[in-house]
Amino acid sequence: MDSSGAGVARKPFVSSQSRFSFSTDYHSFLYPYIYSLLLPCDETPMAASSFILSILGVLICHFSLSHGYDSLDPRGNVTIKWDILQAKGSSFDVRVSIFNFQAYRHVEAPGWRLRWDWIGDEVIWNMWGAEATLQGKCSDRFSGELPHTCEKSPVIVDLLPGTPYNQQVANCCKGGVLSSFIQDPSNSAAVFQMNMEASSPSEDTTSKFTMPQNFSLGLNGYTCGVAQQVAPTMFSSDGGRRWTQAVGTWNIICIYSQFRASPNPKCCVSLSAFYNNTIVPCPNCSCNCKGLPGAKCHRYEENAGSMLQMPHDPLQEPEDLVRCTDHMCPIRVHWHVKQNYKAYWRVKITVTNLNMVRNYSDWSLVVQHPNLQSVQQIFSFNFQPLKIHGFLNDTGMFWGVRYYNEILMQSGVDGNVQTEMLLSKNTSLFTLHEGWAFPRKISFNGDHCVMPPPDDYPRVPNSSTASKLSLPVLVFISLLPIIIFIGYRLSRNGIAMILLLQEPVKGFLILENFHLCLCMEK
Repeated sequence: MDSSGAGVARKPFVSSQSRFSFSTDYHSFLYPYIYSLLLPCDETPMAASSFILSILGVLICHFSLSHGYDSLDPRGNVTIKWDILQAKGSSFDVRVSIFNFQAYRHVEAPGWRLRWDWIGDEVIWNMWGAEATLQGKCSDRFSGELPHTCEKSPVIVDLLPGTPYNQQVANCCKGGVLSSFIQDPSNSAAVFQMNMEASSPSEDTTSKFTMPQNFSLGLNGYTCGVAQQVAPTMFSSDGGRRWTQAVGTWNIICIYSQFRASPNPKCCVSLSAFYNNTIVPCPNCSCNCKGLPGAKCHRYEENAGSMLQMPHDPLQEPEDLVRCTDHMCPIRVHWHVKQNYKAYWRVKITVTNLNMVRNYSDWSLVVQHPNLQSVQQIFSFNFQPLKIHGFLNDTGMFWGVRYYNEILMQSGVDGNVQTEMLLSKNTSLFTLHEGWAFPRKISFNGDHCVMPPPDDYPRVPNSSTASKLSLPVLVFISLLPIIIFIGYRLSRNGIAMILLLQEPVKGFLILENFHLCLCMEK
């Protein structure tokens, strides 16, 4: 890996603390329940039951509701890399890199706020490419020149674009914003350097160096594990003709959980189709319910001028204020089956922002549908298939075109983006029946959206089945009353007629003496 961090491959999620144990309340609730299931109906607890109970207890402790596994991005994570470039006594030159290895989840403004806890009395003397939010009370420990920060738990933020060059390093100064790995890999990393001093001087560099603990990205939903020492990072120089390596390297893996980020979903899906006049709306109370404590919404007819005076900290993500709807979601994704051709079919996707106080920059949309492997053309959006499971190609990622619609504006006239998608038909799979034309799963900015129940999907009207009948059958059905009348007149003369027909019409007249058979293929 070179000094800029380019060429870093996405790594599988591996961490010694990728599992977090349940709290005591979960133990007290689950153990008696499992224990009662294991007890024989007519016996006292046996040794075997106790053994099985112990095994189940161990398994429960190793899995948690906060685990951030994402089936659509199983290897996605944010990796913090800590490289000691030089060490002399108690002084260390450190390079810290933050890599976003998530396929479709990015970090928006105000960006990451990296935090850790020093083990001893370490201080940071200088920093390039980032800065600590607080210097701390350093005059009690130092006289003369004061360090950059002497906080026990420093909070580090990225510098803004346009920072003077003498304060920059490669891949810094993006305001804490990290692009997703698919949208823009070159902007999915952030780097800063610092000169720090350990609490106790020592000539032995790496063996006495103690990594800080309790790392945090300062982002909702992210949880970081402990630092793991790995092979030293290699740095290239002179066009790749010379390579140097770090004195020591540690990795910290951070994962995202939607349940930890917010107790409520952030988006919902509505459906419609050309063959049905019914528009299936987002399910009621998809993200919240009007009238519940903490549920804030704005009516469209109310004066919006008061929202311009709402207090807002530029270093914090603004609190959602959505339009008053039955679903109360900030984002609504509408899927419309627009047209059905002989060899193709067309879908229109509209993403509407119902948040009155927030824009969504570099947004992304992930759709799972079995026919995405046959996409022929996408209008107004970028698109890339997500081949998560090798041969299975049923998931795709959409995002906006740079300088055109990469920003989803706040609720209003311009608060939506839309595209149309042309897909070729696979005759062995394609059907408009049973909701096949609608997506299986949709995610916005990495958060799964609430889908309508399958029973509510727009259905093909029964009258449309008449189009499946061949022309001769339709002609025969129209002449059937005449044939029955002729049969009736012939029956009066002792002539019998039997009509032997295939689907969709079956009928017969049993008379005597004479038999007349009329056969018709489908």
